[in-house]
Amino acid sequence: MYPWQHARRFNAYPQYFKKTFGERVQKVSIDAGFDCPNRDGTVAYGGCTFCDNEAFNPSYCRPDVSVREQVEVGIRFHRKRYHDPGRYLAYFQAFTNTHAPLGRLRQIYEEALAVPGVVGLVVGTRPDCLDAEKLDYFQRLAERKHVILEIGIESCYDATLKRINRGHSYVQAVDAICQAAERGIHVGSHLIFGLPGETEAMMLAEAEMLSKLPLKTIKFHQLQLIRGTAMVTDYERHPQDFRFYWLEAYLQLIRCFVERLHPGIVIERFFAEAPPDLDVTPIRWNLRNDQLLQQFERLLEREDTWQGRLYASPSSLGPGC
Repeated sequence: MYPWQHARRFNAYPQYFKKTFGERVQKVSIDAGFDCPNRDGTVAYGGCTFCDNEAFNPSYCRPDVSVREQVEVGIRFHRKRYHDPGRYLAYFQAFTNTHAPLGRLRQIYEEALAVPGVVGLVVGTRPDCLDAEKLDYFQRLAERKHVILEIGIESCYDATLKRINRGHSYVQAVDAICQAAERGIHVGSHLIFGLPGETEAMMLAEAEMLSKLPLKTIKFHQLQLIRGTAMVTDYERHPQDFRFYWLEAYLQLIRCFVERLHPGIVIERFFAEAPPDLDVTPIRWNLRNDQLLQQFERLLEREDTWQGRLYASPSSLGPGC
């Protein structure tokens, strides 16, 4: 039997928060006006080839509105939608949310934490924007608030990272994750399935590589092509390098992946959902994320399998801490 005391066959995000806080906790997204080091020339220009923040930023997230006001509007939205979900995490989501001097970061984070009901932060960032000074600050902050650093990995393969213009290596991602975890900071990350040039065997091998890392949470999603991004141009030039999944094939892929993943890693998400007017992916499922999740859970039940069923002690594949 799978190693949890509830009915779900994977280590689910809502249950993690209910266990941690005793009630539902909802993330409230914020756009604090940050940029990225591979957009402004610090590392590179152009940004990640797949990226368009309009594809996931809620409409109330506007950098010309104060952080406090964005949090308050987000809380009102979620209270109406979820009938008072309890407490909230301020989610700094857009672009790279540690790409600024520490003094500015401290001011912005404390403004969000001052809103009643906010019990912590989720900070989306990159491995090359977390120096020792910032990590030490997060360590102190984590002693009084719930803090998750969401460090993008996207792929465990340097050739892929170079092609999508990430501007960092996999070893840099591992180093940042390990340094944060050593300070007692919860670390989340995310991975994209279907990036150009990657085979299914390569994707499944990433389960073992990630299982070696001290990750608290992780997000997965299928590759989507967003109108106007550089990846659309790459696809038009090299369509043979891309793999887009029909739904049943994708569900089987993540089943195989989850079976190999460390059972202690909390899975936040399996699917991406871009606005239809921006999504130009050749294969589109036209289902909401909750409907996709229901199908995935039925698959796990049908196959009588669960997260970590095939997990074994990590081998020498890929660097760990």
